[in-house]
Amino acid sequence: MIRQLHAEWTKLRTVRGWVVTMALGFVVIVGLGLAPGPGGTCSPDTCSLPVGPGGEEVTDSFTFAHRSLTGDGSITARVASFTGELPSFDPGTPSRPGLVPWAKAGLILKDGVKQGSSYAAVMTTGGHGVRMQYDFTHDLTYDGAGSGGPWLRLTRTGDTVTGAASADGVTWSTVATVRVPGLPSTVEAGLFLTSPQYTEISREAVGLTGASGGPSTAAATFESVDTQGGWAAGDWAGEQIGRGGDRGPAAPPPGTVERSGDGFTLTGGSGDIAPAVAGTNGLGLSLTQTLVGTFLGLVFVLVVATMSVTTEYRRGLIRTTVAASPHRGRILAAKAAVVGAVAFAVGLVAATVVVTAGRAVLVGNGAYVSATPTATVVRMVFGTAALLATAAVLGVALGALVRRSAVGVTLAMVTVVLPYLLAVTVLSDRVGDRLLSVTPAAAFAVQQSTREYTQVDNLYTVAGGYFPLAPGAGFAVLVGWIALTMAGAWYRLRKADA
Repeated sequence: MIRQLHAEWTKLRTVRGWVVTMALGFVVIVGLGLAPGPGGTCSPDTCSLPVGPGGEEVTDSFTFAHRSLTGDGSITARVASFTGELPSFDPGTPSRPGLVPWAKAGLILKDGVKQGSSYAAVMTTGGHGVRMQYDFTHDLTYDGAGSGGPWLRLTRTGDTVTGAASADGVTWSTVATVRVPGLPSTVEAGLFLTSPQYTEISREAVGLTGASGGPSTAAATFESVDTQGGWAAGDWAGEQIGRGGDRGPAAPPPGTVERSGDGFTLTGGSGDIAPAVAGTNGLGLSLTQTLVGTFLGLVFVLVVATMSVTTEYRRGLIRTTVAASPHRGRILAAKAAVVGAVAFAVGLVAATVVVTAGRAVLVGNGAYVSATPTATVVRMVFGTAALLATAAVLGVALGALVRRSAVGVTLAMVTVVLPYLLAVTVLSDRVGDRLLSVTPAAAFAVQQSTREYTQVDNLYTVAGGYFPLAPGAGFAVLVGWIALTMAGAWYRLRKADA
């Protein structure tokens, strides 16, 4: 087997066209990854985001009426009204009444007023009913009460927080009970209001998607506010936490808190308490943007991989190869191993360059790039290398199966590159996601750098770096295709005449 590997390596490195083609694959991945790309006006001062308890970037902007709570205690209130205003994207047309689906009004306890600090909250929302959320990434649903004016209660016992809801203030049902170990003995607790940016999504007939976004506003009236336990004496404090989602000159005014008897009225501009995302409803780009050249680099890799087999059939050299190594399965394995190893090396170096230097290029161009954990960066780099390597193995298998260069290269492009390109450019989200779930292009999911959150409305598209399958699942789809194609190639190589 070692002799066979050496023979295949010698073939690959001595064919100048193949070496040049592999080099071109490296160049396009790096070249497109280091291109300036989308620009912006960001700087560390204007586009920095707070970091949540789990180390993730978050948005933490809301109107807060609060007092200190030491030890155990509870707060109860009725959301008597919850209204909002949505922006209009037609010039000269005023805003219209309405709430964005994830507008939130409810009760919260939080580790101080610092953005990104640990919290737990029970709330009613604009379109998702009553929820219990904590520490930004956790969202728990509740079907026992509607979204119109429920009673809410939030109770702390040690590091356990329970949210409850009631239709009449008498009969209560538990929304959820959660453990929040990061909470100190004394927290700030009370009433809150926030309303995320409103986005209007348009879809063209061919599947292209566009979006227009703008700040929304909301107002909520809380009645019958009652507190029990270790609450501090004195008046309630009212303030706007954070600067809101829109920081430009058209940003809505800061939120306000007005007290009336045993109730409060809160108003708020565009903001949210949620994980930060990249895209239409988020800030900036994901690190996946730096790997945009991978699909074009794959074209060159697949050409070399497929032709490393078909060229021998076209020139009749396969007879010499088979005569030198009667074990035909080893021939196929050796070709796949050599081409795959070279493709892995090309992908590893190229991905390392673009995810490090590419980020600096985007930031230098004024774009904001979402922070990415080190483990995710490592997975993206090695995943991209593995994507090129396994795609090369698929190219070898297709070449051995069809034995014709034009047919083999075309099949490789249609199965690996074309689905990704169509999903990014022209197909609808639904069709594109389907293609990227069942074709070898599913393996592009190894390049995903950000998560999709159900509690954050956003345009989660492939172009924005979001994929329908998890990285491991997407890569497994490609491996499955390789297993089937390689089995067919091995059978034909073994049974058919060379």
